[in-house]
Amino acid sequence: MSVLAIENLSATLSGRRVVDGVSLTAGKGSFTGLIGPNGAGKSTFLRACLGLVPASGAIRLDGTDLSALRPAQRARHLAYLPQEREIAWAMSVEAVVALGRLPHHARFAAPSQRDKAATEAALTRMDLCAFRHRAVTSLSGGERARVLIARALAQETPVLFADEPLAGLDPQHQIALMRLFRELAAEGRIVVASMHDLTLAARWCDRLLLLEGGHAHAEGRPEDVLTARTLEDVYTVEAFIGTAAGGLIVQPVGLSQKKKEENHG
Repeated sequence: MSVLAIENLSATLSGRRVVDGVSLTAGKGSFTGLIGPNGAGKSTFLRACLGLVPASGAIRLDGTDLSALRPAQRARHLAYLPQEREIAWAMSVEAVVALGRLPHHARFAAPSQRDKAATEAALTRMDLCAFRHRAVTSLSGGERARVLIARALAQETPVLFADEPLAGLDPQHQIALMRLFRELAAEGRIVVASMHDLTLAARWCDRLLLLEGGHAHAEGRPEDVLTARTLEDVYTVEAFIGTAAGGLIVQPVGLSQKKKEENHG
């Protein structure tokens, strides 16, 4: 069974340790939510795993040291959906999605039938077929987000990292995206996504990794991580925690007493 093993990962930016000794093991078919307050190190953790920022520690997939691979080789194992969604060039939606196939063929080589099929499947899955000839720069922020998700799907990697993929999406497309990630996991991929919506994380993810100040504060099943005590300690909020429609509901309702005292201290 495929296993992604991230061991003792640390990253320093501008002389400050942003991620400090974080480990995560995710098996084939898993969907892990990466949560934590702003500045906890979520984005840097994902970028460090991808080799986009200097880091120490080990990142292995089925025993293969991914940090030792060239970027093009690594891109056959790891797909990345970045938080930034600006696209500078007025390329067509189809052309942008097809960029996900670049790691799979030689530079300047014509797209293969498999490349075309993967691109078409990604367009269909993200409901973008009607947009295929539109310039990406003419789309709304939410539509551009779907294009970039499709590009990552076209890459057909065993692991998908997504940084705040729900940002800018309306509730319908947020739920659709979480359903998609759950389906990808059911198909055998490993999905790791950072997010702020605790209810969506609790209802759709198998496990959660909660970061605080660059450290792993808690890791485990959503119901074990998202407790009233943890939310007070890490997020300094009071929250309603309950169940509805067969899943967990986590809704912050106010500042914790500790935070109120800090604000009035």
